[in-house]
Amino acid sequence: MTPMTETLRLAQALIRRPSVTPDDHGCQALVAARLAARGFACERLDANGVANLWALRALGPAGPTLVFAGHTDVVPPGPRERWTSDPFEPAERDGRLYGRGAADMKTSVAAFVVAIEEALDAGLVRRGRIGVLLTSDEEGPGIDGTARVVETLTTRGEALDYCIVGEPTSERRLGDTIKNGRRGSLSGRLVVHGVQGHVAYPQLARNALHELVPVLAELVAVEWDRGDADFPPTTWQMSNLHAGTGAGNVIPGEATLDFNFRFSPASPAETLQRRLVERLDAHGLRYRIEWAPPAQPFRCPPGELSRALAESIRAETGDEPRCSTSGGTSDGRFLARICPQVVEFGPVNESIHRVDESVGIDEIEPLKNIYRRAIAALLGA
Repeated sequence: MTPMTETLRLAQALIRRPSVTPDDHGCQALVAARLAARGFACERLDANGVANLWALRALGPAGPTLVFAGHTDVVPPGPRERWTSDPFEPAERDGRLYGRGAADMKTSVAAFVVAIEEALDAGLVRRGRIGVLLTSDEEGPGIDGTARVVETLTTRGEALDYCIVGEPTSERRLGDTIKNGRRGSLSGRLVVHGVQGHVAYPQLARNALHELVPVLAELVAVEWDRGDADFPPTTWQMSNLHAGTGAGNVIPGEATLDFNFRFSPASPAETLQRRLVERLDAHGLRYRIEWAPPAQPFRCPPGELSRALAESIRAETGDEPRCSTSGGTSDGRFLARICPQVVEFGPVNESIHRVDESVGIDEIEPLKNIYRRAIAALLGA
């Protein structure tokens, strides 16, 4: 059995709480109690059933504000019979900690909370302010979570200097990757209208699928942009396609397509919308299209935060981290509105959202140590 550390103990306590989005299930209360004991002013900014915690402590003379951000909600576990052990009862096997949220991102939350406690107790922090922002809406719509807290902080004129989001960014080993930005995300639903009829009398119908397929072939082949030095090219992907009545002798009169752009700053969301509509119109489709609000891309230029985090990783692991903007969206996009330097760093992300999600136990203390080193570097003397 692995020796019990404070970080491991807290990670296990958080995993035991079945906080499927948007239910926080007491995770934030647990964290708030620990932070309050270290002199943090803890405030709940809940909205529409979403739990949000904002905790802040001034540490000394004027200096920067460093915030650790994360989420306590997790995705549903899926069929529990497929899990080797209960997804909400942390289990140790073969050097790994298993449970829903182990990698995404309860271990990170435990690590930065304990890192803050250790840094304060050791007198490593002498200036500025340190904060913690937690939400239970990151895995959900993302409307009433971090975005709502950012609106509140903006109204108050709150200024943040550095923000570390504890998303699982490492790819093969702890510390190999820092996210210094994220692509944008733009989703839509396209409904193509035809005329339903009998398959034996196609002249009396108009097959919605037949009309949709040619434009799909074009959309798949489009080069939307070539990205830039920080971002890969924009991609377009189909996620769901529905048509027909279920009967084998009926021409579908309607086809529904769900799709998504992951886009770089080279192609604004409005440009992508216009280009897609132009192609639909060129094919003479009869359709309607519904767009979801886009998640905008963001990037953090090299600065004090990325340098401090990279130096902390090198000191703890001996590895040189690389910066990346790959992967999905995160709440960093909201924090970038009020914080000029936002990066993401956390454990290996290989198992996130999967059955038997897990994190290497030998990653947990080094992760906490990296966060603690970064705190000292940014808020020390």
